[in-house]
Amino acid sequence: MLEEEFDALSQMMAEHMAMRFPPGLRGVDIEDHDLVMLGADAYGYAGGVLKGPLSEQRRGGLLRLMAVFEKVLPPLNDPYATRYYAHARDMAALSADIESLREQAAR
Repeated sequence: MLEEEFDALSQMMAEHMAMRFPPGLRGVDIEDHDLVMLGADAYGYAGGVLKGPLSEQRRGGLLRLMAVFEKVLPPLNDPYATRYYAHARDMAALSADIESLREQAAR
């Protein structure tokens, strides 16, 4: 069952790397969150999930990241930037789903 999720997450990571960073957003913060780091963090958590279960601390960080996306996405007024960050959010959400499935399987 996790095999399909791993494949989907790998695909999303490849798509994220193929997307160019939204023009004009380098060095921009929204709600005190650096937009460059937001995409990098989502990618980093996804890579960690593919390598194995996250530590409790990293799982907490992933959940906090999901909340950050909900603050950052609404103020974006550029369609490409919105698509870029929605994709990064979806990648983080799939990472969290995989972690949840792992936790359920371990019980």
